[in-house]
Amino acid sequence: MTVTLRGLQTAVPPTVLIQEQVRDVFKAQPGLNRLAQRIVSTSFDVSGIETRHTAIAELTTEARPETPEFFDVESGELLLPGTKARNELYAEQATILYVEAARRAIAATPGLEASDITHIVTVSCTGFYQPGPDYMIVRELGLRPSVARTHLGFMGCYAAMPALRTAKQFCEADPDAVVLVVSVELCTLHLRSSTDPDTIVACSLFADGAGAGLVTQRPLEPGERAFDLDRFETVITPVGEGDMAWKIGDHGFEMVLSTYVPNIIDDHIVGALEPLFADDEGLSRALAASTAGESITHWAIHPGGRSIVDKVGAKLALDEAQLVPARETLRDFGNMSSATVLFVLRNILDGASAADGDRVAAMAFGPGLTVETALMTVREG
Repeated sequence: MTVTLRGLQTAVPPTVLIQEQVRDVFKAQPGLNRLAQRIVSTSFDVSGIETRHTAIAELTTEARPETPEFFDVESGELLLPGTKARNELYAEQATILYVEAARRAIAATPGLEASDITHIVTVSCTGFYQPGPDYMIVRELGLRPSVARTHLGFMGCYAAMPALRTAKQFCEADPDAVVLVVSVELCTLHLRSSTDPDTIVACSLFADGAGAGLVTQRPLEPGERAFDLDRFETVITPVGEGDMAWKIGDHGFEMVLSTYVPNIIDDHIVGALEPLFADDEGLSRALAASTAGESITHWAIHPGGRSIVDKVGAKLALDEAQLVPARETLRDFGNMSSATVLFVLRNILDGASAADGDRVAAMAFGPGLTVETALMTVREG
């Protein structure tokens, strides 16, 4: 039997950030020299982002709390709350998104109810709390208390892929399994003013969002559209260990996103795809001949930044239509770490061009530098 990803849904916090306005706030921060101000302007302007969402309501000019923690609208200054304050907001706001995304995924999957779920796999790298999000989903949605719960924490932007792989393995081990996968990231909790170019680049990209879906061997309902999960692969590039990193500091989690990352991906994306295509002689030949875009219709590229999408597209000779799902996700939502590739996959699945039997190549990049890839097939019931 085939293992399928069904009911793929997304959710975002209600507070919207306009990229140009955020740029001006970061550029006006005290302590920035002219070089840092230029880097801020360039990073934000070439990001490919128009809007992002944040769980921090006070980051808008309309919010005026008596004691601001993250942003003082009167002075225009970004504040520097400690890790505890950031994580407490994470526990509050992430729970809302976990439950909402899970509820939407269940509602969007015909023939399945909350009582059918046997496993939960939750994903996040932007906060911690216990009882955790897996527990909160069970409690808030009335799932059976015997549901097996697994949490993948602090893996970074690629973590939704091993979550789907883990869900597939559960279903292969138990044909009756129904696995709920939920990824929630609140990256904006950790943004800060800085003169460091890598930190500035990170601040120009990261956003908040959630994605969820159900993984199972149970057959699709008539008219339902989903993804068959065909195979997964993991590759660690020989360079880049220090170019994408995620550490815990006294004032939140400290992101490192080097401007060299797109070059690393450019150099190694073909090699990262080779094991994924190894069992298909036609795909292997197409990859070697730079014609993989002709053999695989849809490409779910994690848009870690505009230049990453550009590099992957050029290296694999993809046409612009194949880059649209990644570009639109980046434009409308920014980089939401592990949840982002789920937004791209949903964009593909909801698109008019997706048809039964279409092949899909998905990829996400994270610390290490780690490249997680997957082959999927669009399936209609």
